[in-house]
Amino acid sequence: MSRIEEQIRSYMYAAFPILYIHTFEEEKAKEIIRNISAGIPQVLEWDGTDRICDLRTGEAAYDLSLYSLPDILDDRMSYQRQQVLVFRNISVFMEEPAVMVRLKKLAERIYSGESDTTIFIVSPVLRIPEELEKYVTVLEMDYLTVNEIRSIIQAFCADGAIQISEALEKEFADALKGLSELEIRNVLQLAYAQGGELTRNHITLIFEQKRQMIRKAGILEMVPMRERMSDIGGLENLKRWLERKAAVLARIDEARAFGVDMPKGVLIAGVPGCGKSLSAKAAAKLFNIPLLRLDMGRLLGKYVGESENNMRRAIQLAEAVSPCVLWIDELEKAFAGIGGDGSGAEVTTRLFGSFLTWLQEKDSAAFVVATANDITKLPPELMRKGRFDEIFYVGLPNSTERRKIFEIHLGKRRPQDLPSIDIGRLVEKTEGYSGADIEGVVREGVEAAFAGGQEHLTTEDILCAVRSTHSLSEIMKEPIEKMEREYKSRKFKNAST
Repeated sequence: MSRIEEQIRSYMYAAFPILYIHTFEEEKAKEIIRNISAGIPQVLEWDGTDRICDLRTGEAAYDLSLYSLPDILDDRMSYQRQQVLVFRNISVFMEEPAVMVRLKKLAERIYSGESDTTIFIVSPVLRIPEELEKYVTVLEMDYLTVNEIRSIIQAFCADGAIQISEALEKEFADALKGLSELEIRNVLQLAYAQGGELTRNHITLIFEQKRQMIRKAGILEMVPMRERMSDIGGLENLKRWLERKAAVLARIDEARAFGVDMPKGVLIAGVPGCGKSLSAKAAAKLFNIPLLRLDMGRLLGKYVGESENNMRRAIQLAEAVSPCVLWIDELEKAFAGIGGDGSGAEVTTRLFGSFLTWLQEKDSAAFVVATANDITKLPPELMRKGRFDEIFYVGLPNSTERRKIFEIHLGKRRPQDLPSIDIGRLVEKTEGYSGADIEGVVREGVEAAFAGGQEHLTTEDILCAVRSTHSLSEIMKEPIEKMEREYKSRKFKNAST
């Protein structure tokens, strides 16, 4: 018996009024309800039309409008000792006061013992009016396991007399993790339609389906991976550390057998514009796994429990798509207001608690890269050992790193002029500049040379841009000094050598 079936049985036995199964696998949820309800005299379904159907046979039982819901428990059904009522496609009506009142009336009858009924709401959309909150229990259906996915692949291949090796079947099953049964069957059918067989080349179709899944969920963003470790000037300690994690993730089964723990993630904090976000993107490219960006603003919803559910959904998506890098940018802004007063602060505190628990207990291959500009605004619980594998501090680039940053940006834009540029002079004049500052002066110098009709970029073009630019250390002198003292006092590992 699956976890969700055990939960449903327990809640039904305890007479919980409304069980809200939040899932895209509606048919699978109905099948679970049918199995659990074996022996119950009456199991009915309302699917958005003006009639009630027998869930087991699909036959219409009688006509009944959604606005006549309390009639379900009236005389014509009172002879039934026990019954189950399943609602689908009801989420669009949940905002209507008339519907909410009727659902509440049903729940109150069940709660008082007047009726031996269990109400199921099966929907991919979670909407719970505040008035119903205490009557509703939300259940999340797990994603398909690798073994369940392999069974689907085997059944598909058997139906079409398709030959597939055990190794390729396992590779497909791993790649299909996180997709619903309908999505799996669709992508298998698409792959087969392209050539009459299933091959390793069709793995790209699966990745595209996963991109679609991320886009449709609207909670996470799949970020293109273009940046490489070679695009980062300096931060050698951080790069070496990430390379070691890449070696583990590339051979995770062997690593686990050897006794290596599953990598959790890294917190990269420090001065703005010095490579934190670039490091997150380059890490995903190094690991050769998808990069998902979590924007906390997308999680906030207007319904009770919606924000918390969005957090659970984001975590489930990340774990389903894993191995992946889950990037949370400007972490201190994401959890601003923790411990404060007001409903907004309470929601943020609950979101933070959910995230913290997952970060502590997770054993999936979802590698978290969190970046923060001001770590003093983060709750101390987040920096406790066990949350992240390591915390790195990124400061303003030193002279060696500035040289490398100039070489990278000049090499991208004007490689033919790079040998003639006096980089040593540029390094000398850019003390206190961030990596973003340096990129800006290179970009401005190249643009000025082109606009001036020059055939080549010169050192003077860039120096002119330097003279017209105020460095980050000038603009944020006091905050940067304060941050540096804080990071040193906390003994965070320096990302640079």
